[in-house]
Amino acid sequence: MSSKNLRIVGWVLSILLVAFLIFGSAMGKFTEWEGKAEMFDKMGWKQEVMHTVGIVEVVIAILFLIPHTAFVAAILLAGYLGGATATHVRIEDSFLFPIIIGVVAWIALGLRQPDVFRLAFRGPNASSEQASKTEADKS
Repeated sequence: MSSKNLRIVGWVLSILLVAFLIFGSAMGKFTEWEGKAEMFDKMGWKQEVMHTVGIVEVVIAILFLIPHTAFVAAILLAGYLGGATATHVRIEDSFLFPIIIGVVAWIALGLRQPDVFRLAFRGPNASSEQASKTEADKS
């Protein structure tokens, strides 16, 4: 698959992810629905706090779509999803979904910005090896 096609796939995944975060997840924190109070109580969160969490979720999702802020947004999203995972583990609920969302986010970003994959999968001494090679080439 060409790099252009991989970037397109990355953008499609990113848009789907952001749509889920905003419309599928955050909106439930802003709207009233039957069982909302009971669910948040079970999780140990007050509704006012969940409203703030929804705002954070929307901001991170928007930042994820902006190329210059996407990497930082992916880091913030990983932290956010770590909190979601911890909450679900604590109440003995299924916790796989936030982990999957996090993996999809990093894959989408890596397809959009291939440097993310290069950074993630290069060896721990890759930068020093590259600097040594560059100096050797100059000699």
